[in-house]
Parts: sequence; C-alpha cells; structure tokens
Amino acid sequence: MALGTKDLAVSELDGFDDERLVAELKKAKEELFNLRFQSATGQLESHGRLKAVRRDIARIYTILRERELGIRTAPSASE
Repeated sequence: MALGTKDLAVSELDGFDDERLVAELKKAKEELFNLRFQSATGQLESHGRLKAVRRDIARIYTILRERELGIRTAPSASE
C-alpha cells in the first residue's frame, strides 16, 4: 500500500460490512476537516497526513461503489 493509514488497507476494508465502512468514512471525513482547519490556521505539522486521509476516503468510496455494482461482495453474516 502506498499512502494511507495502515489499519485501512484494502484487504481489511473488504472484511467490513457496509455499516462499518460508513462509520469509518464518517470518521475519516471528520479527521480531514480537522486537518484542513489546522492547515488554515498554521498549526498543521504533518501535511502528508492530508493526502493519506484523502486516499483512505477514496478507498472506502471505491469499495462501497464496487459492492453496489456487484464487482466486490460484502462479507457474509455467518463469518
């Protein structure tokens, strides 16, 4: 995996159900908002974190869309 958080690898995101993915998406969006706010006020120390969080958000959106189109399947409830 290139950039992004290590706990949000594609292989791990595959194991999440849709509700958990939406929760992770909400958490990532809140973090991105906070990072943008810190950047605007000059308090941001790690600018690379902005890019990583944006990539995480894109990964989650991609998995949700692939499931919607039937390209990728959601984990079964028995697992």
